[in-house]
Amino acid sequence: MSKLIVSGSPHVHGDESVKSIMFTVVLAMVPAMLVSVYFFGFNALRVLLIAVASAVFFEWVIQKYIIKGPLTINDGSAIVAGILLGFNVPSGVPAWMLIAGSLVMIGVAKMSFGGLGKNPFNPALVGRVFMLISFPVEMTSWPVPKPLFAPAITDAITGPTALGLMKEGVAAGKTVEQMLASGEMPQYMERFIGQMGGSLGEISALALLLGGLYMVWKKVIDWQIPVAILLTVAAIAGIMHLVDPQHYVEPVFHLFSGGLMLGAVFMATDMVSSPMNMNGKIVYGIGIGLITIIIRLWGAYPEGISFAILIMNALTPLINNAFKPKRFGLVRK
Repeated sequence: MSKLIVSGSPHVHGDESVKSIMFTVVLAMVPAMLVSVYFFGFNALRVLLIAVASAVFFEWVIQKYIIKGPLTINDGSAIVAGILLGFNVPSGVPAWMLIAGSLVMIGVAKMSFGGLGKNPFNPALVGRVFMLISFPVEMTSWPVPKPLFAPAITDAITGPTALGLMKEGVAAGKTVEQMLASGEMPQYMERFIGQMGGSLGEISALALLLGGLYMVWKKVIDWQIPVAILLTVAAIAGIMHLVDPQHYVEPVFHLFSGGLMLGAVFMATDMVSSPMNMNGKIVYGIGIGLITIIIRLWGAYPEGISFAILIMNALTPLINNAFKPKRFGLVRK
């Protein structure tokens, strides 16, 4: 008679591995990478290559010579972090600044906590915020897109983002209608496909949505977080637009402008720094959406998704504790 051996959890196993999950994420980011290269050319490719190469290098150096543990650069997590950091910066950012941001991303936000699976904050966002605070001019100088195989649409080298234009215009006394009719403001289709100024990975809502749908289909992310973020932003923006349409733009503008789509799809859904329970994910997403739209509407900064995600990363342990799954069986006190 064979013995029945009951081992510790987990009892359900799948074919997924860290490496397979990370490279699924990389595949999901390919549409956004292609769009960024199309609109920003060689500089976009330069930024992505430097970000990935420096992220992999710093993780290898820290593991080999400081932590002296098993090397994990082959799992693909450093590649994903590097691409995400590249997605969060303008195409004209100097190489040395990008390398500095990569060092903070890997050395401070990831490896100092023990590596993959132990970091409380999204590493790419930590690197991005470090760069934004340290190099505000370079991080807010947005090159004007000049599509490949197409004549240049402007002679300008840099220009403001759609969110920046709207915030500056309303602050100067112009109405939302006047700003939307302005020749400087990208039209809806331009914002949807990516023909506008901004960070590499945030310009094309279409490319980001395709990547997000692919990850949901592959069950790498859950739909609750991005849907909760987008619906929260749309709901509050819609209410404020109904109350005062002259000073608050309609919700579709917010959904297709800035880093909201990038943050909702690729940053907030990070497995390590987001809640585990489905109800917790919804609360987490609502919190991100709420903080983002508050910063956008009433803050001094036109964008808020990065700060919102990092704030909610800090609250993730509390959310997990509040939404613990029910225990089965007797619990001894």
